[in-house]
Amino acid sequence: MKMWLKITLSLVTLCLVVGFASQAQAVTVSGRASTVLEWFDTAEEETAVPLYQYLNLNVTNIAEKGWNFRSYGRLSDDLNGEVDADSRLYYAYLEKRNLLKNLDLKLGRQFISTSAGASLMDGIYLDYRKLGPLNLAVFGGGDTTFYDGYHADDTIVGAEIYGDLFRSLEFGFSYLQKWDQGDLSHELLGLDLDYAMNQVNFYSETQYSWLTEEVTYFVLGGKYRPTTDWSLNAEYLYSLPVFSSTSIYSVFAVDEYEEASLEAYYRVAKGVMAFGRYTREFYESVDDADVLEAGLEKLRTDKFSGYLVGTYRNDDDGQDLAGVKLHAAYLFTPKFEAGAGLHVDVFERELGFIADGSGTRVDDTTSERYWVDATAYITPKLNVQGKVEYVQSDLWDEYTRGRVRLNILF
Repeated sequence: MKMWLKITLSLVTLCLVVGFASQAQAVTVSGRASTVLEWFDTAEEETAVPLYQYLNLNVTNIAEKGWNFRSYGRLSDDLNGEVDADSRLYYAYLEKRNLLKNLDLKLGRQFISTSAGASLMDGIYLDYRKLGPLNLAVFGGGDTTFYDGYHADDTIVGAEIYGDLFRSLEFGFSYLQKWDQGDLSHELLGLDLDYAMNQVNFYSETQYSWLTEEVTYFVLGGKYRPTTDWSLNAEYLYSLPVFSSTSIYSVFAVDEYEEASLEAYYRVAKGVMAFGRYTREFYESVDDADVLEAGLEKLRTDKFSGYLVGTYRNDDDGQDLAGVKLHAAYLFTPKFEAGAGLHVDVFERELGFIADGSGTRVDDTTSERYWVDATAYITPKLNVQGKVEYVQSDLWDEYTRGRVRLNILF
């Protein structure tokens, strides 16, 4: 009920904003409305038919230049009542650039992203630019969630100092606090660095939990791009799950995860890109794994587009995976495009030794997904998309899933 109330209030706000905006000169209203109908079989072998109405609305130059309103949300329901198709308000905020000299404002529901953490927030964001060589942003408000409910004491506050140092170095230092029903749940620090010089780019991002006194996320990488045709990227990642201090999971020990990867991209021809990636995954409780991935991607420069990707994962525990992804599409006329694709994954694992000692038991599980899709461009601002896919697996019954989307741009 609370979500529906928020959606209703948001729609009222939108109407007021648009009504006010229509009285002002130089006001522009743009966006997209998408009506989506899906159908699929649930685990109970019942057919769900969720219907979604999405709306992306942008109103710019309200009353005077620099005042803008941006929003995106959906109303939804399952016509058969089989699944929860929740309505959601993803963001809806008023922004003003140069509210005061060099001071920008955002007010409302918005996505906050810093190296210290991220959240969807109902609140205020202030960004003061040109504070010497740096900029200062501060924010605070209600910390929203779609999963656990929304309480008056669920709050978030934080700040970030960022800017360019020595011209080639981008720097950001952030601090974030989250409160769960009045109790401090997260206190995090973040640092991100990005250094570019000629054909080389180095970057790093660190997150530190002040409550648990440990690094919870770290990335260090480098990219080399000698020409526009190819590039090479190396990266190291460390990750440790961060649970709320109010959660029961915070008292349990968790494993660290690390990976090192090397990937290369090469432009074979106009609109054709080849890539290869090797990743070494490091675990504490199970064996490490090697993952190889390679493929081709064709952007649509004329009629044809598509991709072909192969993946292979191997570890000493016998948890191996081999998969392939393929999609091809063709623009038959300027107003009609159709395509087909497939995803096939084969997961092989050792279950243990056979009782008579003759070897090990191996389980093979194959999952397959095949689909056809099409887009009809009725006008430059009106199109219809459709997709029907067939899914089968050794573990689950086969089923068909479909989707039709009507997009109206304005």
